[in-house]
Amino acid sequence: MNLKDCHNFSDFRKLAKKKLPSPIFHYIDGGADDESTLRRNTDSFNDCDLVPNILASVGKPDLSTTLFGRKIDMPIFLSPAAMQRLYHPDGDQASARAAEKFNTFYSMSSMGNNTIEEVSNISSGPKLFQLYVHKDRSISDDLIDRSRRSGFDAMCLTVDTLVAGNREKDHRTGFTTPPKLTLQSLMSFAMRPKWVFNYLTGKKFELSNVKKKTDKGTNIAKSVIEYINEQYDPAMGWKDAEYCAKKWNGPFALKGVMSVEDAKKAIDIGCTAIMISNHGGRQLDGSRSPFDQVKAISDAVGDKLEIILDGGVRRGTHVLKALAAGATACSFGKMFLFSLAAGGQQGVEHLLQNMHDEINRNMVLMGCKNLKELNSSKLIYRK
Repeated sequence: MNLKDCHNFSDFRKLAKKKLPSPIFHYIDGGADDESTLRRNTDSFNDCDLVPNILASVGKPDLSTTLFGRKIDMPIFLSPAAMQRLYHPDGDQASARAAEKFNTFYSMSSMGNNTIEEVSNISSGPKLFQLYVHKDRSISDDLIDRSRRSGFDAMCLTVDTLVAGNREKDHRTGFTTPPKLTLQSLMSFAMRPKWVFNYLTGKKFELSNVKKKTDKGTNIAKSVIEYINEQYDPAMGWKDAEYCAKKWNGPFALKGVMSVEDAKKAIDIGCTAIMISNHGGRQLDGSRSPFDQVKAISDAVGDKLEIILDGGVRRGTHVLKALAAGATACSFGKMFLFSLAAGGQQGVEHLLQNMHDEINRNMVLMGCKNLKELNSSKLIYRK
């Protein structure tokens, strides 16, 4: 199996599983507790149906939209994801270059393996930085200042990870960052010598954007869960979020909003956007899916905020349903990380081309000339 055989999420997942050691694969693949929310994130799209119009003389539909002040060529982009060099040696650089080629947003995690400056130097495409509020506020301030100086277009503050979710697959596999061999994982690493060679001979594994501020998770083996619980501030509140929005002073989103009440508060503190997200089902198991909440939130605040559905997207039709429900755009994580593992920059480009083709084809089938024509009349919820 190779990239040309990858037509959908399942295909990219299978190829990534062949290339990644088990602890690394399951770090992408897993969710919290019983993974009910992880499954619901995608299943929720099946609770409604698209309603097409015929003979609409669509021709070539316009898939572009404006997000965070940038015009992008399709309404989907790469979610922020930590430690991308675990999945491919080129890591964030591969993702950023692929996103730039398709003129859509690349998102950098605070826990990236490349620096803000490195990515800025290799990509002039739309860029979003994902911020976490650390207990040491100087870390957060430093990340905001560097993102501004490096020309990032927007910032999102992740607000649903005050403590780490109970990701039991990570407990079972002994996943740490940087990875370390255990008796349990040794066979899996031994069966993937190319990954091991790249890891051992490549650039030192580190959390590049925070290494000068803290050695936690950088110079010593530390699990992701331990890093989150030690470094992120569980007492973060609305005043902290407002401080970050004002310090950034540009397009700013809260990532992890799930309720109408919180969406309204986001407006009050100066946000221009929200990312409706449950962290890919990796935090609070049993919570609603992002798609479940899009319509209610859009009905309440859609004319005052850009709304991004983050999580569960597997198909172009999922994007169309999200936009018809009131979203401005969608972002996805698991699928693009599997494509990164499957083929680096080429893999992410292949995925983005697949998604572009699906969205384009289905817009024609829907009878929609542009994204604005995807409205509530195009969607019926099953009772």
